[in-house]
Amino acid sequence: MSLEQARAVADAVLYEGYLLYPYRASAVKNQLRWQFGVLMPASYADEPSNCVTQLLVEPSLHSSLHLRLRFLQVQARSVLVDGVEVPSTMVGDTEWTSWDEAVEQEVDAVLRFADLLAGDNTVPFTVDGGSLEEQPSPQVRVVRCRWPLSGELRVRADALPGPYGASRLSITVANVSGAESCGRDEALRHAMIAAHTVMSVSPGRFVSMVDPPEWAKRAVEECRCERTWPVLVGDAGTVLSSPIILYDYPSIAQESAGELFDGLEIDEILTLRTMALTDEEKREARATDPRAARIVDRVDSMPPELLDRLHGTIRYLRSVTGEQPWWDPGADTTVDPDTDSVIVDGVRVARGSRVRLRPGQRRADAQDMFLQGREATVQAVLHDVDGELHVAVTIDGDLDPDYGRFRYFSAEEVQPL
Repeated sequence: MSLEQARAVADAVLYEGYLLYPYRASAVKNQLRWQFGVLMPASYADEPSNCVTQLLVEPSLHSSLHLRLRFLQVQARSVLVDGVEVPSTMVGDTEWTSWDEAVEQEVDAVLRFADLLAGDNTVPFTVDGGSLEEQPSPQVRVVRCRWPLSGELRVRADALPGPYGASRLSITVANVSGAESCGRDEALRHAMIAAHTVMSVSPGRFVSMVDPPEWAKRAVEECRCERTWPVLVGDAGTVLSSPIILYDYPSIAQESAGELFDGLEIDEILTLRTMALTDEEKREARATDPRAARIVDRVDSMPPELLDRLHGTIRYLRSVTGEQPWWDPGADTTVDPDTDSVIVDGVRVARGSRVRLRPGQRRADAQDMFLQGREATVQAVLHDVDGELHVAVTIDGDLDPDYGRFRYFSAEEVQPL
């Protein structure tokens, strides 16, 4: 999977927490910004200036690593009336607000794996500052300023012992900007915000850090990740190293109509809350940031059928209609919970058998003692991966068996009736 194909997920990471509901500059929660993946200049000692990702990769002899660093750069938007900065002002029907926007930045590097195995590789980069100005009226000027910053990508690979041909890949992203010692607001002007890396190896594949194969588990445990979390994206040849913890193969829900930026967002709740904003609050949100304006406009014009899609969906549920059993008969044809049985006190116990429960003393849940002596109906006899038998039962007077909610006991914990 190419880096471009991974962009949708990476963009969600890039703008996570960028602006929080109710999307107004005056909201208290939007006064202290930029929480995720912030790499400050080294002179600001209260927050880190680098992040480290270590992960395993299985390259070939002629593999190349394509590494893309992505982050936001602060762009301060100042509204000046007669040369004096103000929080906001009206020019005709348009409100102008002082606010810190952000500009997307990307740094690309392509490195041969043979060079990475030979030692440390450093890729320095700089991002220019600059300013833009517009004048909506003779008295009002809007000035956008960005400050320069400098950084380094430090990359190396170390071959692992053993027959698998894997290597430990180490990537450090460091902010080496020469900003003077200052407060947080000033330091953010030279910071990399929501910094993350997307990398691909060709030819070759990465090893999952979430669910590694058995041979790689020890090596994965020895990997060191600081302020990043690498996950597979799309296929095993592409990795997103994120400042937010994700599972392998993250994706954007098809039901999501667009970005909302809010941490742990629930689209339906935020959409309904945004709909409930007053006209004055929506006006202020639109004036705060163009991205906030797009959220408000999208919500205001959202058709009912699109809102209905946000209410919920079911994923990964196999059909249980017709002849399809609730277990997978193709996985192991030697077992069948509907017909398998176990001999208890000389009596065959199988689906439909009546039993009395005798929970063992080794059970950790103290509430099991309330089941002592209760009568139940066996719904299945199950085998686990270790070859142990478990009797699945429904207790008389408990949930209907059609719900599929069973309680599980060993053969020694049931007495045939």
